[in-house]
Order: sequence, then structure tokens, then C-alpha cells
Amino acid sequence: MDELVTGGIHNLTANDVNAFPRVVFYELKDADAGYADNKAYCFEVRFQISIFTQAATRKFEKPIANEIDKLMRSIGYGRYDSQPLYEEDTKVYHKAMRYVKGYFREEE
Repeated sequence: MDELVTGGIHNLTANDVNAFPRVVFYELKDADAGYADNKAYCFEVRFQISIFTQAATRKFEKPIANEIDKLMRSIGYGRYDSQPLYEEDTKVYHKAMRYVKGYFREEE
């Protein structure tokens, strides 16, 4: 994927906001998700992974999205949302992909 994402892969913020295409990811949620007998028995972790492109690099969006999806599914995450966005002021295309994975707590 490195050859596709020449602007880099970043956590929370990009080092260079003028480098495209780039990927930015962050954790949306890490919280209890199910309860029994007033105790949490499972939790879920959610991530957003965003692909940023401009007109000249937009052709890379779909191959990057496919690679991200394949990677996230290989580690047990499922995609629950995907939004194609366009930022008028900066002329940047932004594809936001959201993933979730549930975990069961180990008994103490």
C-alpha cells in the first residue's frame, strides 16, 4: 500500500497537509458494549480511516480503499459506514470509512 499512499499514513493528523493521496486514521470509540448482571461482558473498538485525495490523485482512492478494507477485515473488523465527501474550500476529496470490532472480556 505504500506505493499507493505517497502522502503517508498518519494517526490523527497528517505531517504534510499538501501531500496526496494520504490516509489518516484514529480511534472513534473503545467502550463497553454489552452487560449481564450489571457487568460488562463485551466491548467494541471503532476506527475511522480517511483517504484524502485531490483531482490529480483521485484515481488512487478506490485501490487504497480496497487495500484498507482487505486489511481491516483480515484482523476481524467490519465496515459499518463509508462516506464520500468533498471539501469545497480546499478542493479535497475525503473518503471516510468506519470499522468496528467486538471483543468479549476475559473472566476475572
